[in-house]
Amino acid sequence: MNPAGALAAPLAAAPLPGGEGWHQVGELGLALLLSSLIGVEREFRQKSAGLRTYTLVGVGSALFMLVSKYGFGDLVLTGKVALDPSRVAAQIVSGVGFLGAGLIFVQRGSVRGLTTAAAVWVVAAVGAAAAAGLPILAALTTVIYFLVALAFPQLTRRLPRSQTAVSGIQVRYPDGRGILRRVLAAATDRGFIIDDVVTEASPGGRHRMIELTLHVHGRAPVDELVAALSELEYVAAVQAADMAEED
Repeated sequence: MNPAGALAAPLAAAPLPGGEGWHQVGELGLALLLSSLIGVEREFRQKSAGLRTYTLVGVGSALFMLVSKYGFGDLVLTGKVALDPSRVAAQIVSGVGFLGAGLIFVQRGSVRGLTTAAAVWVVAAVGAAAAAGLPILAALTTVIYFLVALAFPQLTRRLPRSQTAVSGIQVRYPDGRGILRRVLAAATDRGFIIDDVVTEASPGGRHRMIELTLHVHGRAPVDELVAALSELEYVAAVQAADMAEED
């Protein structure tokens, strides 16, 4: 009797290693849960990529990883094909990079979408880790994401700022009152250098409102300028935003 044939018969009758089962469903469900949690945070903050995008990226990455691990068992049993499941993880990294690149754009001299692109990259890693049988690392990475997204902005606001760091200030006021001249004077009198001024009409209301955006930098804290502009007559609202990194 041929020993090779005797060995091949039980292998052919044996079930596929892994295959489809509740274990794989659980890994895909974990990817769904963790990626959707991150997506809810981005949706709540009304970012360019929200709940659906993050959930699909995480679940899609998990499915690719599951296909890589379990999708070719019938070929492996033939003894003619050798597979490396890690190759799909490498392709997920490069593939999601193209998706993230589409979320980054430059607007009025500031780069926007960096955090959103990075978060999409991380959620793909979370989905891949969940499907790779690493639930603790996947959950820990999700916790780290929320730490970075929610706690780090509070920390960065307390760090000393460079004199060349650009801040954006949005001022809303009614048209035809000569407010723009007074806003610019208030900024320059306090030592701020104005890099860019953008005005646009704001619809709604009985009176035509103007949305003014200033990009400024200087020695004094930008909060002082915000407070000074808020005290100007006819100014309806003033809001400051750090322009160094946009979500």
